[in-house]
Amino acid sequence: MSTNAFIGLGSNLEDPAGQLARAVAELAALPASTLIAQSPFYASRPVGPQDQPDFVNGAVWLKTTLTPHVLLHHLHTIEQQHGRQRIKHWGPRTLDLDLLLYGNHCIDDERLTVPHRELANRDFVLQPLLDLDPDLALPDGRPLTFLRQHCPDNQLRKLPPLVRTPLNNPQP
Repeated sequence: MSTNAFIGLGSNLEDPAGQLARAVAELAALPASTLIAQSPFYASRPVGPQDQPDFVNGAVWLKTTLTPHVLLHHLHTIEQQHGRQRIKHWGPRTLDLDLLLYGNHCIDDERLTVPHRELANRDFVLQPLLDLDPDLALPDGRPLTFLRQHCPDNQLRKLPPLVRTPLNNPQP
């Protein structure tokens, strides 16, 4: 049986919007999974240390038969392929993929916490999720629209769609 899984994406190094676009394509290619939708990308201030570039964030909605821990393994693999290094908590990164919601499941073990622990405090997570499904709620029934209204402001800015021009056909 397929489960709705919502993945948060973030980057603030090495062409952040490009990192996210490539990650969306890689998520769409995961086994036993179908990409249902992708949110717009947003820019926002970093959480934690401010001596780093702004982040670009977004979210995707997958339908998957992968278990949450197997899906998490795939997310970590994609992060590593993008050169992710876990040096500083809340520090700069090439790619961050978080399993935000997995159906109505609540998971809290040594490897995974779902819903994501900080989801309710991050406008750059809540807004992309609401773009995907405005009726989303946490497993405890709290609507994400309510959480978004009470979320700290992180200077969220919607970015224009990413358009790539083929190298062999440059725009004038």
